[in-house]
Amino acid sequence: MSAVAPMWVRVGGGLESVPDHQRHGPADQQFPPPGGPWEALLLNGRLVGWAEHGGLRVARQSAELGERFAQEHRDYLLGRLGHKLRSSVLALQESARQAAFGRPDMLEGLFEQAQEVGRRAAGLEAAAVEPKDGARGVVLGAVLNLSLPTATRNVPADASVLGSETLLVEAFSHARDWLLGDSLSVTAQPLGAWWKVSLTSVGERKPLPVPELGEPLVRLIVDTQLDGWLDTSRTDGADLFLPAYRPR
Repeated sequence: MSAVAPMWVRVGGGLESVPDHQRHGPADQQFPPPGGPWEALLLNGRLVGWAEHGGLRVARQSAELGERFAQEHRDYLLGRLGHKLRSSVLALQESARQAAFGRPDMLEGLFEQAQEVGRRAAGLEAAAVEPKDGARGVVLGAVLNLSLPTATRNVPADASVLGSETLLVEAFSHARDWLLGDSLSVTAQPLGAWWKVSLTSVGERKPLPVPELGEPLVRLIVDTQLDGWLDTSRTDGADLFLPAYRPR
């Protein structure tokens, strides 16, 4: 591929810089990326990136790069999750074989190993399968009731986001597993065309057995599938920027 001038391309609901792959978000004309000066790149009215000089050709190039980056990120995560799933299946098979041939003590660990296989398979499915329910207005509180029932919440009753309810529940459920320490709190505030949902963890967080089921999977779901943006710059949690639903 020929050299590409410095620019920011839209990847899902965020931005990624070329050539150094820094992240910025959310993708919004109200929140231009650092550096510049940049011109907004629009294609059919949709922001697809920022560049030193605009125009239709550059906008199309940015849109193509954004789609390619999103697919590359997804393929990489699917590869990692697939590898981890195969490893856990092999471990389960070996434990079952030993238990069947004179090692009854191995039976105790089979249940936990089977659960781990299930968790990894569910993570792979979340990354690979497109949900049947499309994007629509979803009340944020209803999603949090399903995914974060024990979290302390300060979320406006009218907070509604645009997205698949299935994906939203997946995103917050995996964010809970990734961020949870002694407790977890959730706040939400409107920010232009977005709802900024902040998850804050209190206490020591336990590392996940499969790190890819944490931040990488949450980022894929939020950024690529929900057209939002995951900000992990805070040390005590993360912020999810989700498209706001505005009823007509």
